[in-house]
Amino acid sequence: MAFIELLKKGNKSSGVAALGNTGLAIIKSIAAAVSGSGAMMATAIHSIADATNQGLVYFGSALAEKEPTKRFPTGFGRVVNLFVLAAVIIIGIMAYETILKGWEIIQHPKASTSLWLNVLILLASITVDGLILIKAMKEVVKESRADASGLQVIPASFKNVKYASPPTKLVFYEDIIATSGAVLALISVVLAHFTGLYILDGIGTMLIGVLLIIIALMLGYENTLGLIGAAAPEIVENRIASIILTDKDVEDIRRLRIIREGDDYHVDSAIELRGGMTLAEADDIKYRVRDSILADPDVDDVVIAIIETDQIQNWEMKEGKNK
Repeated sequence: MAFIELLKKGNKSSGVAALGNTGLAIIKSIAAAVSGSGAMMATAIHSIADATNQGLVYFGSALAEKEPTKRFPTGFGRVVNLFVLAAVIIIGIMAYETILKGWEIIQHPKASTSLWLNVLILLASITVDGLILIKAMKEVVKESRADASGLQVIPASFKNVKYASPPTKLVFYEDIIATSGAVLALISVVLAHFTGLYILDGIGTMLIGVLLIIIALMLGYENTLGLIGAAAPEIVENRIASIILTDKDVEDIRRLRIIREGDDYHVDSAIELRGGMTLAEADDIKYRVRDSILADPDVDDVVIAIIETDQIQNWEMKEGKNK
């Protein structure tokens, strides 16, 4: 039961995407086997990779929600980065196999059969992947707290994807490639059939492989930073600083360090309080500020030190650098 409860906390975008791509992988593989189309096989491989990756990331995001233990006092947030890196390795292998398949078709082009079966399945793929991508865009907007609705969600998601959680980023980037790859496969299949230039099937297959490599490099880089422990974006730093400085007894922020751990942030800060307080009063303010920061749903852990003000303004909001 505890494991099922943990799974319920997993990233919903990756869970839905894993189920959708599993279905697509099955029907695409059948179509590729029946028709012999290289581009269809490439997009089937892509869907298999997507389903595997997103399933891995879903389980990783659920495990990342485990409560901290004595052995792991900061929690398991970075587990999700590890799972995403495992997914990146799978994407790389699939990309390599796809490029090899495309090169083989270019060297030995041949006609594929069942054109309309391929077209129908690729149109279904574009629809399903497109719907998953729209859901991922909405998740990006929600996680980044961007103010967007309707068609504004599309540009807002591209602008704010860097603030989204690792699983949501994976689904977002992968389904951009999946949707564009299915469109590319559809164009390749149709053009090869009506022009007789069957080499186009191989070129389309190789291009899909190249797209997979690009996404693997992007995700690999971002999640390596996550495993090391990257600082929070400036927009998050400003938000936390605003919460601290809103307290009437806080004079200044001497130090503020925010590290991302999976989906959550860990805050370490030293705050300056007005002079003349007793230790008991200062402690009350410290815990009040800590509770205010913990009220932010993205913050998981807060450590605060208190210092008497030195009458010098140390902290400056970094406005304009987050645009």
